[in-house]
Amino acid sequence: MNAAKRQIVLVRAIVSVAASLFLVGCQVRTPGTLETRLMQGAKRRLTIRGHSDTNPLAPTPENIQHGQKTFGSYCMVCHGLDGQNTGVPFADKMSPPVPPLSSPSVQSYSDGQLHWIIQNGVSPSGMPASKDVFRDEEIWQLVLYIRHLPPKGALGEPTVWGGESSPQTNKAR
Repeated sequence: MNAAKRQIVLVRAIVSVAASLFLVGCQVRTPGTLETRLMQGAKRRLTIRGHSDTNPLAPTPENIQHGQKTFGSYCMVCHGLDGQNTGVPFADKMSPPVPPLSSPSVQSYSDGQLHWIIQNGVSPSGMPASKDVFRDEEIWQLVLYIRHLPPKGALGEPTVWGGESSPQTNKAR
């Protein structure tokens, strides 16, 4: 084999290996424990603001119900009606996975941080910014609902994913 052919073979091999490494690196996978802890710590301490902001709304049944209604009109597509991913087929397949809002990692955020997350989103996750979707009062009501989530599955599955909501869900709407 002459030098030119060897060079072409070598370049093809390098391109093939590089493409394989690139494709492996782009695969969606569940983050490992260390990666998850590092990212949660960085989010909690560095990127998510609103640490000391307090909710100006009292956790009255009316405010929580308004939060549930707002949640059911927008957030349920990714988080389920109960905030715990019930009936959401892709929640655990995203990278990072959609967290159940009842989880210790979500519940340990301050009210102000939850407000900031809903308002500004979390990049590069799938959490969108909602500041142009909801009024400030509605965001604080969403925070109250997140603090008072019903038991997992109690509200049924979102009809958008083929589920049937429970009678309790229909009352809240």
